[in-house]
Amino acid sequence: MGNEKLKIGELAKKTGITKRTIDYYTNLGLLKAERSTSNYRFYTSEAIERIHEIEAMKAQGMCLQDIKKSLDDECNPKENIQEICLHMQTLQSEVSTLIESMNHQEQSTKETIKNKVLPESVTLIQSLLRLIT
Repeated sequence: MGNEKLKIGELAKKTGITKRTIDYYTNLGLLKAERSTSNYRFYTSEAIERIHEIEAMKAQGMCLQDIKKSLDDECNPKENIQEICLHMQTLQSEVSTLIESMNHQEQSTKETIKNKVLPESVTLIQSLLRLIT
């Protein structure tokens, strides 16, 4: 595929979506097109993969606004990492508060709480704590 330039109709055929949908995605900023001197839009072959990503996210129930944010975040991993670190710090604080609260509970209450926490949640919490420290 490489540097292949595709007109909107060719892109529609290769992806199985309509030209109107491609135009809509372009207007929303989900796809980027280059304009020729005769004002034709040309898409790179990377647009095919991008459309497949968009359609997969739509199939998972994501709205186009969230899809755009997600795709934009992929383009800026530094901000993404900072956001994740901030979220992990918040989670660590919440976990610490829960642990402190549990330490002041009666033994029967502790057992009830332990039984309600899924093993996957415990594993996730432990993994997050390892990442933070």
